[in-house]
Amino acid sequence: MQSMKAQWRIGLAMTLLALQASAQDDHRHRGDAVRGNPQQLRFDGRYHHDHYYPARGYVAPALPRGAVNIGYRGGSYYFHSGVWFRPWGPRFVVVAPPIGITAPLLPAGYVTLSIGGSPFYYANGAYYTATPGVGYTVVTPPPGADTAAAPPLPPAAPDPVIYPRNGQPPEQTEADRQACNSWATTQPSAVADASVFQRAVAACMDGRGYTLR
Repeated sequence: MQSMKAQWRIGLAMTLLALQASAQDDHRHRGDAVRGNPQQLRFDGRYHHDHYYPARGYVAPALPRGAVNIGYRGGSYYFHSGVWFRPWGPRFVVVAPPIGITAPLLPAGYVTLSIGGSPFYYANGAYYTATPGVGYTVVTPPPGADTAAAPPLPPAAPDPVIYPRNGQPPEQTEADRQACNSWATTQPSAVADASVFQRAVAACMDGRGYTLR
């Protein structure tokens, strides 16, 4: 059985292709195409963070549900799951967070670092420090960040065992598993958070008559 992690990467590749097609179609109808390749997803593997994010410069047609509006130095920013947005006409462009802006909470999967004896938090190319009573403030990369040791990786979880509750044959089980993996990539935050992806797969398989353990 192909591992869930491999299926996750395949699903992410499918999502990337869909984003590229959507962005290309959008650019054919608009004259304000963003420079570079903003429609691509970017994998952030620094310090074993291992999350995917939309590339800075990507123009989103709408904000993700739950995005937080944060005013800073006369401008408006929006924060969601480690991604920062700014208004771009009627749309929103992915940007690097300005130094000094404060988010109310850290994104999922953030990495805790100890640099120079002080705690820092890292996600999506940004470093944060705790601001008591306010949240987490974006700071410049601290001295020593380039050589800071990544925290040890947790033990890899074993692939779940699939039990067909309705006597489905192996070929049907495999077809259902692939369909659920594909569907799970369409769920909010699944691209950036493997746990969301895995829960979506489990829910889909349960609905098709399987138990995952």
